[in-house]
Amino acid sequence: MIQSIMNILCEIKESPEMMSTLNPQTNMIQDVGLDSLQMINFVLAIEDTFDLEIDFETFDYEHMSTIETFVSFLEREKVPTAAIGTMTEVESSNLSKIGG
Repeated sequence: MIQSIMNILCEIKESPEMMSTLNPQTNMIQDVGLDSLQMINFVLAIEDTFDLEIDFETFDYEHMSTIETFVSFLEREKVPTAAIGTMTEVESSNLSKIGG
């Protein structure tokens, strides 16, 4: 996942040579220098690449401090999404049984 995020950062910055400077402790705001438009494109690319939706109610600017911190945030976010999907299927099944 870290490598994928580093690839996305290089694509967004249009700077393949930046890859040699990236590591898990790279600060995505200060070291990479994403502007606001690049930040939006980065988030959209992350959502597409990892097939998830970032919940901005739980997202904090601190989660962007390093690539490693961002990966930890994404891993925590992915679990509730799967659990919610399972709960929805169970609830749907229970509702169909009730409805006859």
